[in-house]
Amino acid sequence: MIWQRLCFMHWPVSAAELHKYLPPGLTLDTYHGQAYLGVVPFLMSGVAPRGLPTVSGLSTFTELNLRTYVIDAEGTAGVWFFSLDAAQPVAVRLARLGFHLPYFDAKMWSAQRGEVTEYASVRTHKGVTAGAFAAAYRPIGPKFESQEGSLEAWLTERYSLFSAAGDKIYKGPIWHRRWPLQRAEAEIRLNTLPDLISVKLEGEPHLLYGEKQVVRAGLIERVKS
Repeated sequence: MIWQRLCFMHWPVSAAELHKYLPPGLTLDTYHGQAYLGVVPFLMSGVAPRGLPTVSGLSTFTELNLRTYVIDAEGTAGVWFFSLDAAQPVAVRLARLGFHLPYFDAKMWSAQRGEVTEYASVRTHKGVTAGAFAAAYRPIGPKFESQEGSLEAWLTERYSLFSAAGDKIYKGPIWHRRWPLQRAEAEIRLNTLPDLISVKLEGEPHLLYGEKQVVRAGLIERVKS
């Protein structure tokens, strides 16, 4: 799959506030003691099982993530998703079934005006806390690769995802080259995604932009207790 026009929007939040929403077996990952909650809008394209062709109408769609960062008992660091909103109902159901990820149906819209990406989403999934998001963002400055040990690397260079089904924890590998990043600026007009976990965001977010990234995701496996 290809991730395009992505904006990493991260806010520092209370570690204790986030940790209570994690399942047993996962520990909140922090950067120098600080936890972060991320909102990540982007466009997905070229989505298909390895070795199979893309399918018109199913392989390109918008997606919006609410995420934080965790470590399992074996010391593997990765991403924990509180929600993944997507505008492709079939993809939502396949990801929920095959990866146990909290994918939700949403009505979404995105357009590009020069370097500016306009983005809006309203969650429509039945039985789930409402969530809406609207923003305009753009890259500023030259492209760069994050340095090992930096906050930028900690936020973006994540090569595992975690999910849960009942009391079972699962882990799946993610492969991609190091992110070609740019600093970003954004006008966030609406963001009620954190209402899902009753977290209030304060202050300005840390912003990074990624124009394009080719990504492969592997099958999930159960994490040992």
